[in-house]
Amino acid sequence: GTTTLVLGPAGTGKSTLSFQYASQLAKRGESTIVFAFDETRDVLLARTESLGIDFGRHVKSGLITVQQVDPAELSPGEFAVRILRLVEKGCKMVVIDSLNGYLNAMPGEKYLTNQLHELCSFLNQKGVLTFLIMPQHGLVGDNEAAVDLSYLADTLMTIRYFEAAGEVKQAIAVVKKRTGPHEKSIREFKLETGVGVRIGQPLKDFQGVLTGIPVFHGVMQQFMKESDAGT
Repeated sequence: GTTTLVLGPAGTGKSTLSFQYASQLAKRGESTIVFAFDETRDVLLARTESLGIDFGRHVKSGLITVQQVDPAELSPGEFAVRILRLVEKGCKMVVIDSLNGYLNAMPGEKYLTNQLHELCSFLNQKGVLTFLIMPQHGLVGDNEAAVDLSYLADTLMTIRYFEAAGEVKQAIAVVKKRTGPHEKSIREFKLETGVGVRIGQPLKDFQGVLTGIPVFHGVMQQFMKESDAGT
């Protein structure tokens, strides 16, 4: 019954993180609906399979439903009705990937926020977990979203690129969580072929990770060793 907003530049793994959650729900026999605005169903399934996420099997079983959405062919009202019908059938998780695609279907920012607020409130009341994927402009450094929807989220997560020892890496952090305390540390976030999502140790030796160009205060060789080991 909560709404999670995942922010980050393109390619950081925002969608994959939500698919990991969907796969875990499916293992418990609970259903998920994924609305894909930005990529085709076949590409999505191929990507999760290569990462080792047990997503495709649950799609075949019907526990996970992937609907490819063309914003030009679906009004906001029709989209909301489609979600409501699926929730009535017992759906426990809704993924909107991404809000930029949803934004393209809306006549303006005001209507987008109003529609999303009503939709998220309804889903929360029904005990549904909602994942909103929000790409940000830019890759390294300052990143901005097209619309600020952070106030809608009970949980706000960010995945960012950062530079370390001549390599581009990713970091994940939970910025807020209304339903209780949460971990404050920033950790390395990795997507590995055949393994899926891997979360590393807190990046305590770095300062300014979320700026994209952090300052390192530890032993770089030790950090690279731990990073490669996935610890």
